[in-house]
Amino acid sequence: MNIPFWKLSGAGNDFVLLERLPKHHSGAALAKKLCDRHLGIGADGLLIATKKSLDYWNADGSKAFCGNGTRAGVIWAAKKGWLKGREFELRSNGKRLRARLTAPGRAEVDMPRPKKLKLGMSVDSLQVNYVDTGVPHAVVFVDDVEKANVKELGRHLRFHKAFGRAGANVNFVEITKDALLIRTYERGVEDETLACGTGIVASAFISRVLGRADNPVKVKVRGGDILKVSFKRGPRLEGPAVVTFTGEVQL
Repeated sequence: MNIPFWKLSGAGNDFVLLERLPKHHSGAALAKKLCDRHLGIGADGLLIATKKSLDYWNADGSKAFCGNGTRAGVIWAAKKGWLKGREFELRSNGKRLRARLTAPGRAEVDMPRPKKLKLGMSVDSLQVNYVDTGVPHAVVFVDDVEKANVKELGRHLRFHKAFGRAGANVNFVEITKDALLIRTYERGVEDETLACGTGIVASAFISRVLGRADNPVKVKVRGGDILKVSFKRGPRLEGPAVVTFTGEVQL
């Protein structure tokens, strides 16, 4: 059976999108198959879209909420002609959120409210901050994000017992006068990704709490794009997303 797919990018965070879940297939199994960068299409995660919902699975098949995936899915739905107006409501992985188109190729989505904040944790001689923004995140401030050992230290912290059995995504953040510079090790992908929406919000939120960033917070991701996080009406994530190509895949 051949089915159409779309390849999307949300500031470098890349996704495979299918319109509806094919019969006799699970989202978890499809994510593992299609997101494999050697034997599949290749992506950080899988999006399954309908007119009422947008669900997400990480590349390893684990289900999660994804801010960049939601933004990318909104751009796709707009191109599909599904949207009426520039602001609308959607359900993503069981969470009801509002989203809006802000400019051609840019979208903003209301994000889950941060919870379980822990500041200044000592984890293996590192000062680490923690918050859940729909996904658990550890945030480590560094002097030079380009020198951060994201893969090795990120993998170590991701599985650290300090964050419980679920572990956490790990963000390395450098604060500059213009923007936060961020690199993220993502669980479920088990590697550094070019962007992470919930990680951007987590890093911006903790920077605000510590008095180290203004509102809105500009964040420059590894892929080079700048996204904005606003906290006036709860956290909102805004930034670019594109459909990079489409094709068919045999299941």
